[in-house]
Amino acid sequence: MEFAFTEEQQMIRDTADAFLAKISDSEAVRRAMVTEQGYEDEVWQRICTDMYWQAIHIPEQYGGMGLGYVELVAILEQMGRYLLCSPFFSTVCLGANALLIAATEQQKNDLLPSIADGSLTATLAYTGCSGCWDTDAVELQVTKDGDNYLLNGTLRYVPDGHTADLLIIAGRQQGSQGEQGISLFAVPADTAGIQRRWLPTMDQTRKQAEIVLSNVSIPGSALMGKEGQAWPQLEKIIQLATVAVSAEQMGGTQQVLDLTVDYTKERCSLVALLRVFKQ
Repeated sequence: MEFAFTEEQQMIRDTADAFLAKISDSEAVRRAMVTEQGYEDEVWQRICTDMYWQAIHIPEQYGGMGLGYVELVAILEQMGRYLLCSPFFSTVCLGANALLIAATEQQKNDLLPSIADGSLTATLAYTGCSGCWDTDAVELQVTKDGDNYLLNGTLRYVPDGHTADLLIIAGRQQGSQGEQGISLFAVPADTAGIQRRWLPTMDQTRKQAEIVLSNVSIPGSALMGKEGQAWPQLEKIIQLATVAVSAEQMGGTQQVLDLTVDYTKERCSLVALLRVFKQ
C-alpha cells in the first residue's frame, strides 16, 4: 500500500505552502485572531476565488473540483502549519461534509453550489452544555408540529457558529436516548428564534459560539435524511472532522519542530563561534 503523496498531491501541498506563507504570516494571524469574527473577509475571498479550496472535494455536479479527501488533507496540513484564521474548517470539513453525507439530493443541489462558489459559509452544531462529545452530546429537543419541526435548546462549542450562514443542527426526539431519535436539519442562521453569541476560548485562532434556539419553527424540507435515524451519518461527519483536525495538528507540530531545529542549529553555531574566539 502506498502512503506517500502522488506528484499531483505534492504539488497541491507545495502550492498551499507558498500561498499561505503570503496571506497567513504572523502579522495576519495576530490581526485576525483578536477580532470577534476571527478572520478577514479579504483573505477568505482570496482563498475562495484564487485557490478554490472550499470546493476541492465537492463533486463536479455541484460545482466543485471533485477531488478527494487526501487532497483536502494536504491543504489542511499547511493551514495548520500557518495557523490560518478562516471559516474553512467549519464550512468545508463540517458543513459541506454534513451535506455530502446526510443531505437529500434537493438539499445538495440547493446548498453545495453556494459553498463551492464561496458565497455561503456553514458549520455543524450538535453539542449541548454537558461537555460530552458522543451521542449524549445531542441535547437539543425536536418536536413535530404538523408538517414542521420545533427546535428548542442550547448548542455550545460550535465552530464559527456566530458567523456561519448555514447551520447543520442535530437534535433528538423527546424521551429518546443514545443513538436513537437523532435527526439532522439544514437551517439558515437568520431563522427567527435563533440567537447566537461568540464564546471566547483559549484558542483565539478558531472561534466558537453558543447558539440558543427558542421555539424555532422549520419546514419539513429542512430534515436531512430519515427522522430520528441520523446518528450513523453524524458519527461519520465527526470522524471526518477528526481526520481534518489531525491534519492541521500535524502541520502545526511540523512547524514547531522545524523552528526548534533551526533555533538549535543557530545556538550551536553561536556556541562553536564563541569557543573559537576564546581560543
